[in-house]
Amino acid sequence: MKTQYKLILLVAFACICSILIYYKVDKAKPVTFQEDLIAKQEKLEDKFLADTNYTMEHPNIILDPYDISPLTALVIFETSDLTAPEVTIKGKDENTTFTKTFTPSKKHILPIYGLYPDTNNEITIECNGKKNVFYIKTDPLPEDLTIPTKVESNKQELDNDLYFVTPSSDGYVAAYDVNGDVRWYLTEMFTWDIQRLNNGNILLSSNRLINPPYYMTGLMEMDLLGKVYYEYTLPGGYHHDVFELDNGNFIIASDNFDNGTVEDFIVEMDRNTGEIVKTIDLSKILPQEEGRNVNATDYDWFHNNSVWYDAATNSLTLSGRHQDAVVNLDYSTNEINWIVGSKDGWSKEMQKYFFEPDANTEFQWSQHAAMILPNGTLFVFDNGNNRSKTEENAVSAENNYSRGVIYQLDKENKTIHQVWQYGKERGSEFYSPYISDVDYFEDGHYLIHSGGISKTEDGKPNNEPAGIQKAGSMNSITTEVKDDEVIFEMQLPGNFYRAEKMSLYANNVFKTGKGKTIGSMGETKASGKQTLCLINKSINDTYKSHDIKIIKEKDRLSVTGTFKKSDKVEIILDNTFNKKVYDMVISKKPYTAMCVDIFNEEEKENGISVTKYINDAGLKGKFYIYLKINGTVYDTDLYVTY
Repeated sequence: MKTQYKLILLVAFACICSILIYYKVDKAKPVTFQEDLIAKQEKLEDKFLADTNYTMEHPNIILDPYDISPLTALVIFETSDLTAPEVTIKGKDENTTFTKTFTPSKKHILPIYGLYPDTNNEITIECNGKKNVFYIKTDPLPEDLTIPTKVESNKQELDNDLYFVTPSSDGYVAAYDVNGDVRWYLTEMFTWDIQRLNNGNILLSSNRLINPPYYMTGLMEMDLLGKVYYEYTLPGGYHHDVFELDNGNFIIASDNFDNGTVEDFIVEMDRNTGEIVKTIDLSKILPQEEGRNVNATDYDWFHNNSVWYDAATNSLTLSGRHQDAVVNLDYSTNEINWIVGSKDGWSKEMQKYFFEPDANTEFQWSQHAAMILPNGTLFVFDNGNNRSKTEENAVSAENNYSRGVIYQLDKENKTIHQVWQYGKERGSEFYSPYISDVDYFEDGHYLIHSGGISKTEDGKPNNEPAGIQKAGSMNSITTEVKDDEVIFEMQLPGNFYRAEKMSLYANNVFKTGKGKTIGSMGETKASGKQTLCLINKSINDTYKSHDIKIIKEKDRLSVTGTFKKSDKVEIILDNTFNKKVYDMVISKKPYTAMCVDIFNEEEKENGISVTKYINDAGLKGKFYIYLKINGTVYDTDLYVTY
């Protein structure tokens, strides 16, 4: 009899489940798919490549072909013979005119860079002695794109390279010529550094967050048209800096969020496969409690903001802003070779790695952009924060300065000598308490970018990054110095992370075809909680009050909502026989000193916007999506298929 009851109950339960599944299948809709940049560009390219049979006299001209770089164009035409077209983009003078000779071909797809905004730009193409002049009309700049307030150029000492800057937060990646005119910018939001790769393409951060406030999913390799050739993704994402090795691999400033700390993890990625072939966990190499300055926190104790590999010594140089320390590691063993900075706050055991300064040497504080020059000297941007480890001995912003500085290191005798600096003589007008950059062209020829200058609302120099202390005004000063003479200076009324001087045309070759995604962000860990997920409510006013948005990207599910700190939220993916539960942490994600997890009164009242990303890795099949908010399970009427 008991067996019969069990059988009846089992059949009834199966019927109920079947009804629920049928109802769910009939009712649920697929989650909205958000097309990524690579997919969008494939459609645009297919469209303009479909048009053929254009001549040099009547070419097909496509302004901003990939819908991301408004001051570029493609010129497409065919010739009967193999010809090497020469293109000239007319500027206001010799320093702002660009000429490029392309490789011989019969079918020509020519990228045009460096157009002026809101201008009927004159372009000349010459083939086999024949010239054709035509014009490309561009739109005005966006109203919020930053225009220089000051430009000084010694054009006799300058060529026609451009000055590329990347924003510290809001703003545009843009390039300015020696006159201060905008000649290139991107409409998508990118941050961190912009670099020219050995193949001539440029490398930028991806345009997607992996974690707030500024950790990106990885990197994008593109040309100046904005065409993405490769998107590189990795489990810990990317921040601040990356270095391209001679074999093509990338050394990347990344994170291991499972450690509970940030900006203390470096990886080497295989450029071709996306495999992480080496990891460096600084929390296992350096003491976290030593050498701290006032900006350090338990989770952001080192704050690495640069990576530089030196082939001559097979070493990696890192910049720990929150320990005022430039650290050099043996790249094979991860062992410490040396440390540059003040010994204050370091144990006797660690002080053996430091250098003794001579009488003319000042150490750097909260530095950025550390690099080893060809002659073995160390070049850094010395932000100068406080010029002390403690608030008691801190130098005020009004009396402080930032500078580019070069040190000569005697590694055998452990002594250090300052051989060059620029910026101290300019005092607080050049003081940048965060970000900034230096670059080397040749001995005596440098770029110093003080990118985080700001003043308080009462007009005093700011001692905090503009993102922390509200700024009355912001500025960045990019200065090119040759043989101790300033040959170029540009001031922009905003804060910009880094500046690079690069040519428009390099050795890269424009190629058609869909871009590729290489690497993976890994599997998102589920909470391990168990739930039947059968008793649920439909969407109601309480659910709607959280402004839930659920979107499927190419490689992850994104769930965003507005919640108060006390709210308990879980995302449930239901595959009938396989349920995954993910905690949605209601926090500002205080991963850096620039983001403090303290809710203001408005946020306490109204909540904050939080996003949870669930990566595709490890998921297969069709999952119905539920949200459990403060104990109540809501049926979103959506499903996602992997």
